[in-house]
Amino acid sequence: MDIQWQRALAGESGIRELTRFPLRDDFPVQVAGQVDDIDVEPYPFLRPRPMAHWTSPVFKYGMLVCHRALRHVGLEIGPELAPRVAVTFSTAIGGLDAVIHADRVMVETGKLPTPFVNPNSCVNMVAGKVSILTGATGPISSIITACATGSTSMIFGAMFLQAGMADLAICGAVDFPLVEPIVAGFATMNGAYKAKSEKPDPPERCSRPFSVDRRGFVISEGAACVLLATREFASSHGLDWQLELCGWGMTADAKHFVAPNPVTVARCMREAIANAGLVPGDIDAVNAHAASTKVGDHVEASTLAEVFDGRIPPISANKSLIGHAMGASSALESVFTMEGMLRDTLLPTINYRPDPEFQLDCVAEGARQLRQEHVLKNAFGFGGCNACVVIRRVS
Repeated sequence: MDIQWQRALAGESGIRELTRFPLRDDFPVQVAGQVDDIDVEPYPFLRPRPMAHWTSPVFKYGMLVCHRALRHVGLEIGPELAPRVAVTFSTAIGGLDAVIHADRVMVETGKLPTPFVNPNSCVNMVAGKVSILTGATGPISSIITACATGSTSMIFGAMFLQAGMADLAICGAVDFPLVEPIVAGFATMNGAYKAKSEKPDPPERCSRPFSVDRRGFVISEGAACVLLATREFASSHGLDWQLELCGWGMTADAKHFVAPNPVTVARCMREAIANAGLVPGDIDAVNAHAASTKVGDHVEASTLAEVFDGRIPPISANKSLIGHAMGASSALESVFTMEGMLRDTLLPTINYRPDPEFQLDCVAEGARQLRQEHVLKNAFGFGGCNACVVIRRVS
């Protein structure tokens, strides 16, 4: 995490030319946020032989971040802990790449799929593999709310703890959507960034949330794991906890399959703040969804103005740095949010050119020192899935 944090702190973009698959000259998307390959040698469970059948990268990277999270806090899930450990780690897109590859092989050669193609494509299999890796045998669920999946995973993990069904929850999300027809599909629905043909932007300039010249989201890959525990479990196991998920809200737009509904978006924010026992004035900063779409950013900015009665706290829009990692985006951005709270720092929103329709403080000057007691994290997904959480600093 430290490397990613330092790069984000410096305002360094993670967007580069798209190289995940061969591009035709007329392919509508040319840039992306790609994850660098990793050295699997330190991780026996990721070496070629155990991963031979798990070809979709969502498994490798999902298992990796969950393993690292447990190792970071020094927890090993033995037989005594296992029944009280929940898994809500999820994915929005899952292993569709495995099905697409199998289909192309069938069309070209007539060869039938291997028995592992369908398990690779099962969205819940990501949580299943995390459970197998960690030994967790408590409640397991793969909650999918499109681009809000990471946040919803955290909310359901917190609900399991609150209901007394678990003491620890392995939450978060992974998505690797840089698959040719998926990327092209985002382009044809006018969601993905498209350059002006006469003057293409450099890759690092393409993701620009809330900016007057925003042109859609830059598609990215990624994974992040967040561990949630009850206070009793954390204290009895010597976990150094300084933050808590203190409130959340979830609403459905019930209006349009992609265009957000201002009424239910605003209600989601309000419910998260109220659920935390707070009022809007208690919020010190907002980590925005900020996908960089014309309509989406407009709705979020206008509802923030409504919820906060025109006095909107400073806003970080992390997608300016890392692009949009679909279901994993809100998990990644929650990690950046929490790290920023611990370091009294707001990450910058890069590439920002103010839109005169918005009255926002997007921390465009570079990283800003600010102590944050409460931060609102917004996440909104296709299908009208809204999930907002409030994170509190407790020390």
